[in-house]
Amino acid sequence: MAYDEGIAEQLREGLEGLPGVEEKRMFGGLCFLLKGNMLCGASGWSDTMFRVGKEAEDEALALPGTRVMEMGGRRMGGFIRADDTAMGDDDTRARLMALALAYVQALPPK
Repeated sequence: MAYDEGIAEQLREGLEGLPGVEEKRMFGGLCFLLKGNMLCGASGWSDTMFRVGKEAEDEALALPGTRVMEMGGRRMGGFIRADDTAMGDDDTRARLMALALAYVQALPPK
C-alpha cells in the first residue's frame, strides 16, 4: 500500500533544515528518522504517525484528529496516529511535530 506523498511533503516541510533527518521506507510507508530514531511517518493506511513519547501521549491525544497507534492489535505506547483532520490543520500538525521532536531529540543517537 502506498503512502500519501502530500503527507510526506508536509512532514518534510516540518523537518526542513533540521540536521540528522533521513527518510526510510518502513511498515508500508515512509518514516522519518532523526539521528537514527523514528520520529514520524506517512503510512500506507492513510494516517500519519508521530512518536511523541509516553509522557506526551495524553497531550497529543487531546488534539483533534488523533488516536492511539496500534499495530497487530497491540497498542504502541508513545506513538499516535493523526488523521486528515489533524494533518489539515497547521497548528495541530505543528504541535504534533513539536511534541515528536522534543521526545526524539532527547534520545541518544543510534
